[in-house]
Amino acid sequence: MKLIKEAALIFAVTMAGELLYTILPFPVPAGVYGLFLLLFLLLSGLIKVEQIERAGNFLLEIMAMLFIPAMAGILESKDLLARVAVPYMVIILVTTAFVMAVTGKAADFIIRRKEEKEAEK
Repeated sequence: MKLIKEAALIFAVTMAGELLYTILPFPVPAGVYGLFLLLFLLLSGLIKVEQIERAGNFLLEIMAMLFIPAMAGILESKDLLARVAVPYMVIILVTTAFVMAVTGKAADFIIRRKEEKEAEK
């Protein structure tokens, strides 16, 4: 029963993201609104991690299966995608390298900052 409550809470936040998508005039996907809303609720303490942890872990465990329908759709469109495969691959490789570099620099900054604070104490 706890898992159902947690999933319902995650679903409610997702639906609130969908509502924001229909109301707000910005070109932001509904899922992004939902994620930011969940982040805000977690940071503000309105939702505790314990309230969604079990359902979140379950969704992480089955994440690979959630991509099967999308991959089936992509395979159906392989002729259309073949024409743009090379530019897409270049974009994917460049942006992946960029994201990895920025993430590494951000993690390095956070670690250095934490070590400096500990050294001050």
